[in-house]
Amino acid sequence: MLHDMYKETSVLRPIEVVTSVERRRRWSREEKARIVAASFAPGVTVVEVARRHEISPQHLHQWRRAARGGKLILPLDDEMTFATVMIDEAQNDRQRASGGVEVEIQGAVVRVNAGTDLGLMTAVVRALKAAG
Repeated sequence: MLHDMYKETSVLRPIEVVTSVERRRRWSREEKARIVAASFAPGVTVVEVARRHEISPQHLHQWRRAARGGKLILPLDDEMTFATVMIDEAQNDRQRASGGVEVEIQGAVVRVNAGTDLGLMTAVVRALKAAG
């Protein structure tokens, strides 16, 4: 009886043997920048963009942090335009002391400093543009 029970539970299954090491993919700075820029587009998610480019969402979040920190320069998109800039010297001195920038758009004031989330800032500016 013990012999019969052993026969029933021992099943041979194929196994996969990995004989080589998978190499890490190297991304150029331009490719990283394009992927990060795509992740900031309205209506998309980090997970969606990461899946499309076969990287982990965590990896893409690292690249986004690098972009926010100025370590990865994003490409210009077709919607980007330039605006006339006027500098108020008194306000400029206060901002220089605080380490930030204040931008007035369509009557709204947006304050930006080193800790400002790039995605949030982009959403605010787009919302202001759409409202105007």
